[in-house]
Amino acid sequence: MHTVAIIQARMSSTRLPGKVLRDLAGLPVLGWCVRAAQAIPGIDAVAVATSADAGDDRIAAWCGENKIICIRGPLHDVLARYALAARQLEAQAVMRLTADCPLLDPQVCGEVLQLFKQSHADYASNVAKDRSWPNGLDCEVFTADALYRAETEATLPYDREHVVPYLLDHPHFFRIESLACPLPGLGFERWTLDYPQDFAFLAEVAKHLPVGRSPSYLEVLLVLEGNPQLRNRDPIVQPAGAVPAARKETPSFAASQALLEKAERLIPQGSQTFSKSARQFPAGHAPLFLTHGEGGRVWDIDGNEYVDLVCGLLPVMLGYADPDVNDAIRRQLNNGITFSLATPLETTLAERMAELVPCAEKIRFAKNGSDATSAAIRLARAYTNRDRAMVCGYHGWQDWYIGSTSRSKGVPAAVRALSHPVPYNDLAAVEALLLKHKGEFAALIMEPVNTTLPQPGFLQDLKDLLHKHGTLLVFDEVITGFRLAKGGAQEYFGVTPDLAAFGKALGNGMPISAIAGRANIMDEMEDIFFSGTFGGETLSLAAAIAVLDKIKREPVIETLWSTGERLRNGVDGLLKQYGLEDVLIQRGLAPWVILDFQPHPKATKEAIKTLFIIEMAKQGVLIAGSHNVCYAHNEADVARALSAYGVVLQKVAEELATGALEKRLPCAPLRPAFTVR
Repeated sequence: MHTVAIIQARMSSTRLPGKVLRDLAGLPVLGWCVRAAQAIPGIDAVAVATSADAGDDRIAAWCGENKIICIRGPLHDVLARYALAARQLEAQAVMRLTADCPLLDPQVCGEVLQLFKQSHADYASNVAKDRSWPNGLDCEVFTADALYRAETEATLPYDREHVVPYLLDHPHFFRIESLACPLPGLGFERWTLDYPQDFAFLAEVAKHLPVGRSPSYLEVLLVLEGNPQLRNRDPIVQPAGAVPAARKETPSFAASQALLEKAERLIPQGSQTFSKSARQFPAGHAPLFLTHGEGGRVWDIDGNEYVDLVCGLLPVMLGYADPDVNDAIRRQLNNGITFSLATPLETTLAERMAELVPCAEKIRFAKNGSDATSAAIRLARAYTNRDRAMVCGYHGWQDWYIGSTSRSKGVPAAVRALSHPVPYNDLAAVEALLLKHKGEFAALIMEPVNTTLPQPGFLQDLKDLLHKHGTLLVFDEVITGFRLAKGGAQEYFGVTPDLAAFGKALGNGMPISAIAGRANIMDEMEDIFFSGTFGGETLSLAAAIAVLDKIKREPVIETLWSTGERLRNGVDGLLKQYGLEDVLIQRGLAPWVILDFQPHPKATKEAIKTLFIIEMAKQGVLIAGSHNVCYAHNEADVARALSAYGVVLQKVAEELATGALEKRLPCAPLRPAFTVR
């Protein structure tokens, strides 16, 4: 296979003009890149691809002086430039390098190339799925056929300017492989050249590197370990324009629709989760299947990109492909997943939770929120020797809870009779039930907050009332846990429940939940049966430890609050602008704002919400019925979301004005599974 390395270079960098020919320890930056490329095992030829613009004549001249192949093409259509170079070089495989990576490691690039060949991939890199390598060691390799297909089919300016996004956005067309860094925590290192401070860093590091050859990344690390003051790890805040605006004005969902038809022949509803199915996202008018995510964004199988305000229904609190969580999973994967006995990770995670969560004297782990809430009810019944439970909120799919909702089909009447819904903020209703069934209630399980904030003193007064009747207070913190505060809603409101259930954010997407509470109640675990083969599965435990360590180390919770506030305040302004304050009301706290659609004289609330979801998807925002913000959502994500809101709310206002919004919908209005809020 004839494999060529093509280095893209131009002089017209807006942030650091002429950077590629700046002198770096006696050699132009581009010279460092060429030298590294020539040392990559398996590379047959090296070329520089620059533009035909007169501003890049100096690059062409330097290449001529140094006998480097130079191919010139369009300035902004870099994809066409690469295809032109590949054809001229008769390449069968192309390694894409950029001239802003002077510390490129030939051996790392060689490993990427070997992965590409041995896996028979269409594309392989060390940056595609998560950044585990330092920023500045970037290397991508792809087949010439994949390059030519992208050149033919890619129409978006962003895809043309950046070469590989079309490949990454269509993983159902191209086989993609990624090389992970064997050392943890290097994804934060910044060794690339984009800003003046980057050049100052590289110039200082270069003074300590060997002369006349390309350094390995390990040699660079040794320099930084010996000179920690040099480290260039301050985050560079990218301007909003650095992130592409909505990628498609009229996106296609053809691939989603085709896969739905196939899935429904094998899978009831075509999805494993009701809230992720075509019952909540209209088939043919919104995405139904996603391929990958990064930070606060996701991509569907049609190649459309979205700011994701669903975030997996709230588990993705840090963001997709979080480097700390990925590193933890990757390290544990090398040791094993499920063992014949318990592992130390269980105790380590329990210690982390006990340190953060006020009620957590003892902890047990499970796989999802329904496991944890069900364990809490079983514990409460065992501890109190009572059968009845009060429920307030949503607590999962198990019989004891779902039997109290309209989705009670299949639940025995005897089970349904033991669960009693109570309204939020209504002490009188709770007391009435306690008096009606004296000595029969084991617990009240509740979401401590969702659409409505607790009235002053309500949570503490509720706890006191329950304890007066020998009934336990259980907080369902599956959503609020590690989101409102490090210790969950119980820390935020200053009220400690007897038991609490956690899930969602605990594993940043990995399947893990926890039941925690007073030691004397948790000790009932010795006698009740709460056990599962995968309760100690180690990848999820390792991920959860990384999550809790990160929320202690970094301003995760503060960022969720500030991001949520910016989004809510911006939407409030747009609602006022378009006169829709009575149609859409934002409820709850900033880290989890719930969108409460109201009926309109000319349209049902279901029809309005359906139009909203459809139009937001068109604008590149995936949203269902809430703002599920994550730590990785940045200023550009918020800006895109608010821009989408501006377009969509104007559309909603116009459709309401016609009086025919529901008739003009392209599909039937979406209906909720059941209502608990």
